[in-house]
Amino acid sequence: MSTQSKFEARTVTALVEDRPGVLARIAGLCRRRGLNIASLAVGRSENPGLSRLTFVLEGPPSVVDQCAAQLERLVNVIEAHDITNMNHIWRELALVKVKTTAETRVEVLELSRVFRANIIDIGANSVTLELTGGREKIDSLITLLDRFGIIEVMRTGRVAVLRGTLFEGEEDGQFQANRNWANGVPHEYHITPGVSGSV
Repeated sequence: MSTQSKFEARTVTALVEDRPGVLARIAGLCRRRGLNIASLAVGRSENPGLSRLTFVLEGPPSVVDQCAAQLERLVNVIEAHDITNMNHIWRELALVKVKTTAETRVEVLELSRVFRANIIDIGANSVTLELTGGREKIDSLITLLDRFGIIEVMRTGRVAVLRGTLFEGEEDGQFQANRNWANGVPHEYHITPGVSGSV
C-alpha cells in the first residue's frame, strides 16, 4: 500500500471566536494528531465577534474522522463539522498576474473569457486575472498562462457551505439530487450524487 493511499483529505468547517491564539490551538491539535492542514481559509461570519474557517485536513482516515469532535472541545471553538460526506458547495479563489505584450494581451484576454475569469487590473506589461472554481480549473488556467510568464499567483484555500435542502422539513447538506416530487409523492432515481466545486 502506497503512502498516499493511507491518507485521505477531509473538509472541515468551524465557527470560532475572534480571539488571539485560536488558530494556534487548532494547528496544535492537528500537529499532535499527525494531520496536515492542506488548505485553510478564515473570514468573518454573519455573527459579530465570530469567524468561520474552512480547512482541508490530510491524514490517516481513522484520525481525520475524529477531528471535528475534538475541535469542538477546544476553547473558543463554538462548533466544528466534518462536511466531507455531506452535500456541499466549495470554491477557491486565485489572483494571477501574468506578463503581457501588445501581441499577447488579446490571447490572455481570450483565455480569461473561456475560463470565466475577471480581469481586475491591466498594466503596461501585465494583466491580473481573478478566478474562482475548483482546484483543477485554477490549475489548468495557470498552466496555460505559464508560457506568457507568470509574475505572481495568490490563492485562497477552499471555502465551503452546505447545499440548501430542496424539501421542507429536511436539513441542509442532504443529498437530494436523486429525488423528485411527482403528484406529491417522492420518487427515487438511484443517482449517485457528487459534490459541487469542480467547475
